[in-house]
Order: sequence, then structure tokens, then C-alpha cells
Amino acid sequence: MTDLPDTHTADGPELPEGFRLRRLHTDDVDTLLVLERTLFPEDAWPEQFFLEELEQAGPAEQGGTREYRVLERRAPTETNNPAHDQQWSIVGYAGLMSVPPLADVQTIGVHPDFEGLGLGSALLRWMVAEAGRRGAEDLLLEVRADNHRAQRLYARHGFDHIHTRSGYYPQGMDAKIMRRHLHTGPCRWD
Repeated sequence: MTDLPDTHTADGPELPEGFRLRRLHTDDVDTLLVLERTLFPEDAWPEQFFLEELEQAGPAEQGGTREYRVLERRAPTETNNPAHDQQWSIVGYAGLMSVPPLADVQTIGVHPDFEGLGLGSALLRWMVAEAGRRGAEDLLLEVRADNHRAQRLYARHGFDHIHTRSGYYPQGMDAKIMRRHLHTGPCRWD
């Protein structure tokens, strides 16, 4: 993929203790599919979607138009064995497409057991910063019209509802299109 660090620490969004953000790899897809089906039972992406997205991932300088991250939680251990300290489990993920001047949130999700910890906000901040770093002027997303919690999250992070697509999701659910104008200049984790 790239020479960039696999995990985010000081250069990434602030995360609660015991969590980390790292690049999504193809060997993560099976685990991701379980979480995807938990979060989006009616319109979960199939395995092939994730694999096709990862084929397009990488730095813009090398022609990449996608970037994906997984959010991991360090597994609690009952021993002081250092080998157990490195066991991590995926609890969230986010994907971005960027073809300047536009970028698009491809997907974002956090396991229900970990909602309310600011993890969705951290994933969204990463996407805002990454889109800006890649030269996008606007970041767009689609959200189910019945997903009010996600809509509130996006509004808190500066996204405005700009359009509604009728029947976008399976079973006829509408999608609200939201946009955040990105500031020019150096990217910050806002």
C-alpha cells in the first residue's frame, strides 16, 4: 500500500485509551463482514464490494482514490502475559473515496456495544482530514432518512442536508445527501 504508518497515533484523531486506528487489509474483510451485517442488516455490502474498494486504495500520488481504516479495541486480558497485550479486535471502520474536488464517505460504522464513546466522531474526523489532505474541497455522504442518530453526528461535524434521493436504499428507503465544505490550508483534526 504505502510507506505511511499502519496505525495512527499522534498524527491521527484522538481515541479513548485502548483503541487504535489502522489501515484496513484484505485479511480483515471476513471480520468486517460480520460487523457490516450487524450494523446494516438490510443493506450490508457483500465481500466483493470491500475487495474492489481495497483494490483502489492507496496514496493519491500513486493513483489511489480510496482509503479505509479499521478501529480496533485492545482485548482485555486476565494475565500479565505480554503476548496477550497485542490482541486487538475490530469494532468499527470507515472508508473514503477522494477524486478532487470531491470526496465521499463510502462507509462508516461502530459496533453498537461501543457507541457513545466518541468513536464515530473520531472516524469522521479522520475522513474529513484525509479528504482535505487529498485535495478535496467538499466531503459528501448518503445517510438513510430513518437514521436520525447518524444524521445528528454528521450535523455536529458540519455536514448540511443538501438533497434527498428517493428510494436509494433497499426496500425504498430515501437517502439524505449531506455535504461538508472543507477548509483550504493545512488539515487539522477538528
